[in-house]
Amino acid sequence: MTKSARWAWIVSLVAITGAALVLAFVLSFSSAGTGFYERHFVWLFWVNVAVAALLVLVILLAMLRLAVRVRRGKFGSRLLIKLAGIFAVVGLLPGLVIYTVSYQFVSRSIEAWFDVKVAGALDAGLSLGKTTLDALVSDIGTKTRVAAERLAEQRSTITPLTLERLREQIGARDVSLLGHNGQVLFTAGGGTAAVAPERPGLLLLRQARLSGMGSQVDGLDEESIAAANAGESAKGPRVRALARIPSTDIRLAPADDRFLMVVQPISRALAMNALAVQAAYSEYQQRALARDSLRRMYIGTLTLALILAVFGSVLLAILLGNQLARPLLLLADGVRQVAAGDLQPKPVFGSADELGGLTRSFAQMTAQLADAREQVERGVAQLEGARTRLQTILDTLTAGVIVFDREGRIDTVNPGATRILRLPLSAWRGRRLGELPELEAFAKSVDQRYELLATSPEAGERDQWQDAFELGRGDGNTLTLLVRGAPLPGEQRLMVFDDITEVVSAQRSQAWAEVARRLAHEIKNPLTPIQLSAERLQHRLESKLEGNDQSLLIRSVATIVNQVAAMQTLVNEFRDYARLPAAQMKPLDLNALVAEVMALYGHAHDRGVLGVRLAEQPPRILGDATQLRQVIHNLVQNALDAVGEQDDGHVELSTSVARGEHGELRALRLTVLDNGPGFPEKVLKRAFEPYVTTKSKGTGLGLAVVKKIADEHGARLRAVNVQAGEEPDAPITGARVSLSFSNFAPPAAGPHEGPAPATGDATQVH
Repeated sequence: MTKSARWAWIVSLVAITGAALVLAFVLSFSSAGTGFYERHFVWLFWVNVAVAALLVLVILLAMLRLAVRVRRGKFGSRLLIKLAGIFAVVGLLPGLVIYTVSYQFVSRSIEAWFDVKVAGALDAGLSLGKTTLDALVSDIGTKTRVAAERLAEQRSTITPLTLERLREQIGARDVSLLGHNGQVLFTAGGGTAAVAPERPGLLLLRQARLSGMGSQVDGLDEESIAAANAGESAKGPRVRALARIPSTDIRLAPADDRFLMVVQPISRALAMNALAVQAAYSEYQQRALARDSLRRMYIGTLTLALILAVFGSVLLAILLGNQLARPLLLLADGVRQVAAGDLQPKPVFGSADELGGLTRSFAQMTAQLADAREQVERGVAQLEGARTRLQTILDTLTAGVIVFDREGRIDTVNPGATRILRLPLSAWRGRRLGELPELEAFAKSVDQRYELLATSPEAGERDQWQDAFELGRGDGNTLTLLVRGAPLPGEQRLMVFDDITEVVSAQRSQAWAEVARRLAHEIKNPLTPIQLSAERLQHRLESKLEGNDQSLLIRSVATIVNQVAAMQTLVNEFRDYARLPAAQMKPLDLNALVAEVMALYGHAHDRGVLGVRLAEQPPRILGDATQLRQVIHNLVQNALDAVGEQDDGHVELSTSVARGEHGELRALRLTVLDNGPGFPEKVLKRAFEPYVTTKSKGTGLGLAVVKKIADEHGARLRAVNVQAGEEPDAPITGARVSLSFSNFAPPAAGPHEGPAPATGDATQVH
């Protein structure tokens, strides 16, 4: 047994022994009557208080000791406090029940010691005597008031003889006439003449003056009864009644008031019975007081027993808490070792109860944690191997890969990106791509594409985008990049790009080599000989032929010459496409440029085939007005040609402004929409390549020229079919070609170049 356990047992035994002695002492005198408690109640009460104080002091010391343990951080202290509280509550609740039942039992038992019928009889006798006296006083008072009313008629001639006759009529012992201040004027009475009647008290006199009549009982005590027995009837118990004699003369002042006082003795037997009842009732009340003292003593003893029970519960909690804390201390040591990373096998508490099972479960859990840690370490090793393989793959990729974090800073970059861009991007991790002076414009364009994907995606763009960008180098060359971007979880962004400069150059070289070959082989070489030969034949044979033969010759030669001219026109278009001049970028108003071109299509507008809707006050862009006029003309003409054979054909040209989530400017979009048959699927994929056309007489260079001009302006060109629904197989209801400009002109102090519509969110142009 530990030292603390021995200390707890010693204190508990001492306290229990002391409480038992006090209880035995109290119970030993329980049959000694109430007199003992009346004489020794005070010191018995203080003995109980002292024992209770001792118990409370011991509990406070135990609580203080627990508080010191908690403050020092000893394990199990808080658990001991909880256990002490639990045991205290467990001991207190039954104790309160027993205390309540015992309290009621003691109270009712002590009440049963006293005869309830006797108490009721005393109360009834006291009430009866009081009622009898009140009836006697009321009767004397009534007779006195009636007698005073009779004397009112002869107020000025009242004599002792009149009072004597009045006394005999009402059967009183003494009848007196009093002045306004209570002095006795004269008296008529059957008592001793030498004894003058007593003057009434001030209270009785004031009552008679205010209400006209007053009465009271005098001499109802043991001394007065003894005096009456000794022959002094004037000092015996009596009823005194005082009535004011009314006056009909209103001139009389209060100083002229007269009072009639009647004194009637009370029966000696009645007075003695009343005193006896009163004395018995007083003695019963004193006994009841002793009864309350006894009840308080027993209740104090019960309270002491309750405190003892709670104290024992707390001590048991401390003792049992120590027994419970031993396996918990073992668990605590194991938990500290596990928290420090030590997952070696843990000791087990050798008991068959739940706490022993808890230590065994903890040992099993520790072993499982050790196995899990080994698995995690193997998983981390595998993950590191996978990351190494992924990094190796990224390092060997020919394409450039850049991952941006949620703030737009470079997070991951592979050597392919450094090789393609020829910049040390690895040294710029943690910084924005636009902070590199060489990539500022490129980074801005990429950010705009991400924003457009999030706020205003094109048809077919869902969770990724693809576009081509031209990046200028310091040596004067241009780098063409095919960039693909997609958002990643955690608001990150992925960008993958390839250098397609050589591919584009090879494609262009191959295309123009083919064009040159076809022009040289099929058109240019035989063109001039054919025309010259035809003209020479007409010159030689025209004069020699007549009639139908001559007409046939002229028509044939004309046909040959016209076809040669058509072939020359085709050659000129190829030449224009190949030798398109460089764009001269200047600030311009796209709405004004659209209105200028639409003036050439007044006939289509009047027929309702062509409609225009322009955005209100769009931003100015940097562009070549001549080339953009050609773009607008080509797009509108292609759309009109597509709906030319429809009765309900309609083409709409519109401009709109694309903005971000916070209202920032993103792009200015030019859109041409028609309700024609749309693009065939095989044509839609190559709509902007040369020689691709749906027209029987077209050259296929219109949209190719538009694409080249769009690239010169850094604009994004898209062509899609409009479908009646979102299903892939929904019917096609038209085509839409859009051109998005993001190269805005800086703000200018002067007015915009060209006219600009100023009313409405969208303006109709005529």
